[in-house]
Amino acid sequence: MDLGLRGRRTLVTGGTRGVGRAVALAAARAGGRVVACYHRDETAAKSLQAELDGIGGGHLVVRADVTTEAGAEHLAARCRDALGGLDALVNNLGVDASAGLAELEHPEWRRVLDANLTSMYLVTRAALALLGDGGSIVNIGSSLAGRGAPDRAHYAASKAGVLGLTSSLSKELGPRGIRVNTVLPGFVDKPDEEKDGGGPPPQVRRRLAGMTALGRLARPDDVAGVVLFLAGDLSRAVTGASIPVDCGV
Repeated sequence: MDLGLRGRRTLVTGGTRGVGRAVALAAARAGGRVVACYHRDETAAKSLQAELDGIGGGHLVVRADVTTEAGAEHLAARCRDALGGLDALVNNLGVDASAGLAELEHPEWRRVLDANLTSMYLVTRAALALLGDGGSIVNIGSSLAGRGAPDRAHYAASKAGVLGLTSSLSKELGPRGIRVNTVLPGFVDKPDEEKDGGGPPPQVRRRLAGMTALGRLARPDDVAGVVLFLAGDLSRAVTGASIPVDCGV
């Protein structure tokens, strides 16, 4: 099925691993042109650039700290130079975190809020002039935003903020035909984490999978499919929506 992404120019933050990497590669394979950003992992960035080069189409991987205004402006400038403008913005950057309130120091609270919420505000504002009328913004939230969990107050609060940002921007930008939506992954089973020996152990993965209606965990490509739907023409009447991709938790 043609999602209407051929020739579309897409920016993906946090684009070198997990969901962001899957989105960047899927958008490129669909015939779009992609700029993906990263902050520290040079190895993952070089690997993604090589994969994108193999697909062809003039894609770019850019280093930028988008939790800062200067970093977001730098990224927008690189997009302007490389693509001339944008048709879709995927705000994927985020960090996971766990700490009880008594142990949750202010710097850690700020770190999580800056990565998961402030970065979306900064990048969206910096990229707004590049987005053409009829463009699409897709924010990656979390299914935890609406239900919370012990020791996750800072993480859940940051992701709940994404819902408010999405709802407000969908109304503010609607007159320009720019659609703004949120994708809400549950726990995502990431092959790159498994390869590096990270992420939960197998028994925890099995327990989490047992809590879903489909009996499995979502993977990055599952989330990427919904993101591409929201970025393309088939979702032209969808805005202000929050779509779970959690296999039915």
